[in-house]
Amino acid sequence: MKLICLGDSITRGQVSVDYVAMLRDRLPGTDVINAGVNHEPSSKLLDRLDDVIARDPDVVTVLIGTNDANATLSEPRARALRKRWKLRETPTAAGYAANLAAVAKRLQDETMARVALLSPPVIGEDLDSLPVRRSAEFAAIARKVAADQGVTYLPLNERMTADLAGTTPGTRYRPDSRQARTAAIQHFLLGRGLDAIS
Repeated sequence: MKLICLGDSITRGQVSVDYVAMLRDRLPGTDVINAGVNHEPSSKLLDRLDDVIARDPDVVTVLIGTNDANATLSEPRARALRKRWKLRETPTAAGYAANLAAVAKRLQDETMARVALLSPPVIGEDLDSLPVRRSAEFAAIARKVAADQGVTYLPLNERMTADLAGTTPGTRYRPDSRQARTAAIQHFLLGRGLDAIS
């Protein structure tokens, strides 16, 4: 069986936990392929779908939308994403819905794969914050697209939200901060574990 995990940096697993490697360990005999690309918006994932289809997968999971959601939180973040990917427009919720629907449709039409859409994860830890609410909006979009397209929905955002309920947020998420870059430097250059950094 061939499982392709399609997504952005969360799937790529270079600066966060590598859940694809965990799947590989838990599914012996399954060819688990990491098709994550750092910082990728949903429009660019759609653009590179030919490569995934050509691999003739049996199962495809799609975890995308965090960068789209982040771009709606601040103009500097939106500008950086447009510049990095040479986007004509800033990602929007409507654009995310259209891109995700197109991804699901193409995978269903052009492969025999079972398809599962994961909701984008929670952005930050403060359940009352705009980033968390925005990630929930994008999760609702993923849930609707999955239902409309007749594919499996995996509620990552909802599970994370439930886990965070009743906890005290750590560092407050700020979309324009250098938190992620600082964490990457600590992890890759100083060898600190991700749990220690968080």
